[in-house]
Amino acid sequence: MARSNLITSEGATRLRNELADLWKNKRPEVTKAITAAAAEGDRSENAEYIYRKKQLREMDRRIRYLQKRTSEMQVVEHLPSDQSRVFFGAFVELEDEDGNQFSYRLVGSDEFDIAPEYISIDSPLARALLKKQMDDEVIVRSPEGQKVYYINKIDYQK
Repeated sequence: MARSNLITSEGATRLRNELADLWKNKRPEVTKAITAAAAEGDRSENAEYIYRKKQLREMDRRIRYLQKRTSEMQVVEHLPSDQSRVFFGAFVELEDEDGNQFSYRLVGSDEFDIAPEYISIDSPLARALLKKQMDDEVIVRSPEGQKVYYINKIDYQK
């Protein structure tokens, strides 16, 4: 399944800042350290050189990923016209059959790791929540079996 390119404005800013920091600050530091380690002699047994080269490869991989994602992302900056339903960016309070309550925000696939209550718009729960409204029953199929939730609250401002 392809993941969506949707992202909140906060998430887009975070990715752009990370890319700028990697490119302008961290990468030059690592390349300078590689140059210094290479000047020490035999590179095949130079642990610092080998470590820094690996670090640079990982950093370049992340930079390429961020460049691709930031060029493809679709920033959602507006609120939906129908705020009584669940759409991207919504804060949703749910209750399961046992009375346990959960709060989630539907965000892009690149930002669900920011906070524990953020879930990707591509997740099964988020897809089941889309277009639902308060007091609706939501059924989610998971590896553990079918789970039922009830929507207690929908908000677009935390």
